[in-house]
Amino acid sequence: MLSLTPWLSAPAWYIAFSGGLDSTVLLHLLADYARQHPTPPLRAIHVHHGLQSAADAWPGHCKAVCAALGIELDVIPVTVASGASVEQAARDARYGAFEKLLSPGAVLFTGQHRDDQAETLLFRLLRGAGLRGLSAMPEARALGQGRVVRPLLKLSRQQLQAYADAQGLAWVEDPSNADTAMARNFLRGEVLPLLHGRWPAAASNFARSAEHLGEALGLLDELAAEDVAQACGKAPLPWLGLASLDLATLKALSPARQRNALQFWLSQRTRLPDSRHWAGWEALRDAGADACPIWRLEGGEVQRSNGRIWWLSGAWLQPVGAGLPWPDPSQVLELPGNGSVRLEAGAALAGLRIAYRHGGEVMHIEGRGHRDLKRLLNALHIPHFVRPRLPLLYCGEQLLAVANVALRTEANCQLHWLAPTDVQGLS
Repeated sequence: MLSLTPWLSAPAWYIAFSGGLDSTVLLHLLADYARQHPTPPLRAIHVHHGLQSAADAWPGHCKAVCAALGIELDVIPVTVASGASVEQAARDARYGAFEKLLSPGAVLFTGQHRDDQAETLLFRLLRGAGLRGLSAMPEARALGQGRVVRPLLKLSRQQLQAYADAQGLAWVEDPSNADTAMARNFLRGEVLPLLHGRWPAAASNFARSAEHLGEALGLLDELAAEDVAQACGKAPLPWLGLASLDLATLKALSPARQRNALQFWLSQRTRLPDSRHWAGWEALRDAGADACPIWRLEGGEVQRSNGRIWWLSGAWLQPVGAGLPWPDPSQVLELPGNGSVRLEAGAALAGLRIAYRHGGEVMHIEGRGHRDLKRLLNALHIPHFVRPRLPLLYCGEQLLAVANVALRTEANCQLHWLAPTDVQGLS
């Protein structure tokens, strides 16, 4: 029933085990497979959302099922953020827990089936989703350092029910599934049964349509990858470690092709904006040459500087702390919220400190005299958002060096800055 050969080389297998029908069937199938074949070690993961009192009994049920099968179980409590969609917030919390758990190359099996595929397509159609939203749930996708695998996508819920009945399996029923005030429950409990009554093959046809849409998306992704590769070229300042694209290259594309390339690029970093929020891209793209527009998205933002667009997240969205003394410049100095610096000097230096720009700084350049720091940074095309956090090396009131900028000064030293990591978000 399961095709698991592609995942046998993984260092570890996990199963998302809610205790419901789908994950119970999947757990038994995996346990049976592991008894008959050499497999990676298998553990079950139960995420406890704490959203309803009935759920408090589910970890005990899951422990009993796993104990009977000889499978280790981890119960992970999560906090679900408040918001308009409890379903989405619970999913985010659940997958956030899974992502933290997965080691490099590990596989997490989940129990989505063909009816889930059909339900998702219909739900997203009603929300006006585009091709990326309507395409089929893939059998496998990346999650953090590992992979999520859905081995039941070719099977219907009816087939899973028949297997569970034949094996005498027991599972928990989530009482919230009967609440048709929730959109997905309404589709599952009211709409899809009507469709099946008139078109018995509705679920399989929806799933097939989703697969066709997935193929179309794959072709658009191939085009987007080519466009993004062109726009990535000649990226300046590699020491920043920031993803960026050349704006002129993007603007040369048609508006639809621009959005396609950006969707591909952003999908690796953030949840994609809906159609209304794409006005933020147009405003950023079309702003005046001297403007510094910002397009704010979930978990990060796109900024424009020096003819490129840049993705910023994590520490890059936080202000830097105050400067600090550097009593031992032979050692690396950690900068709160701003990476670290090390010094390369031809002679011993003392009385050093790290500071940040306040405006009006000047430094002495050999053969050129005193130069305004702002003009030097302009000539070096340092993005505007980098300048407030660019470490400056002082001895007393004398500016000796600017991080990662090679300028000949009397101090004959170089300040090397390891910039903060730009942590990417989940799509």
